[in-house]
Amino acid sequence: MIVGEQKPLEEIRKLVAGHKKILILGCGTCVTVCFAGGEKEVGILASSLRMAEQLAGNQVEIQENTVQRQCEWEYLDPIAEQIQEADVVVSLACGIGVQAIAQRFEDVWVVPGLNTTFLGLPEEEGLWTEQCQACGDCVLGLTGGICPIARCSKSLLNGPCGGSQGGKCEIDETVDCAWQLIYDRLSRLGKLDLLMEIQPLKDWSTSRDGGPRRIDRPDLRLEEE
Repeated sequence: MIVGEQKPLEEIRKLVAGHKKILILGCGTCVTVCFAGGEKEVGILASSLRMAEQLAGNQVEIQENTVQRQCEWEYLDPIAEQIQEADVVVSLACGIGVQAIAQRFEDVWVVPGLNTTFLGLPEEEGLWTEQCQACGDCVLGLTGGICPIARCSKSLLNGPCGGSQGGKCEIDETVDCAWQLIYDRLSRLGKLDLLMEIQPLKDWSTSRDGGPRRIDRPDLRLEEE
C-alpha cells in the first residue's frame, strides 16, 4: 500500500492562503488505511482549518468530501461540479491523486495535503514499514521474498556489507539487517544455493530512464463504439 502522512496545518494554510472556497478531498483506499487521508481525517483537517482561519479573521468556506479512489477519474467525475466550483482543492491522497485531479480538471488549482512517503506494509496498529521501492526489476524470487533494495540501508544486491551486529543494521540498531533476514529465510527453506549466483549491477534504467514509466496493455482497452 501507499503510505502517507498529513502535512502540518500551517503548511496547508500557506498552500490555501488567499482562497475563499476550499474543498478538502479525501481518498478511501491506501491513505484511509494509514489514517492520513480518509473521511475521518478530512473532517479533522476541515475543523482545524476553519478554526485557524476564523482566529486569523479570514472568511472562508470549507467543504468536505471523500471518494473511493482519487487515482481513477471514474470516482472523480461524479463530483466534478464540486471540484470545479472550488477555488482550491486540498487533496488528502498520495501524489498520484493530486496529479489525477490536476490532469482531469485543467482549470482547477489543487494542492497536496499529504506527503507521500513509501510503499509499505502495516505490520501492526500504528506501524507501517517500507517494503518496496517499485524499482521495476524485482529480485524477490532470489531473495526469499525480502527486498534488499528497500530493506537494506545500502540497497546491496550480493550479501551484507559486513557492518551488521547481532542481525541489526550498523546504520540504525533498531533496523533488522535485510541480508540476515534473507539468509535465515533461505536457510530455513533449503534454498541457500540461490545466493551463490552473483547479481550484476542493477540497471536503474528499468525504474528511471529519464521520463515517467508506463505499462501499456492494448489487450485490456475497451473497443471504441
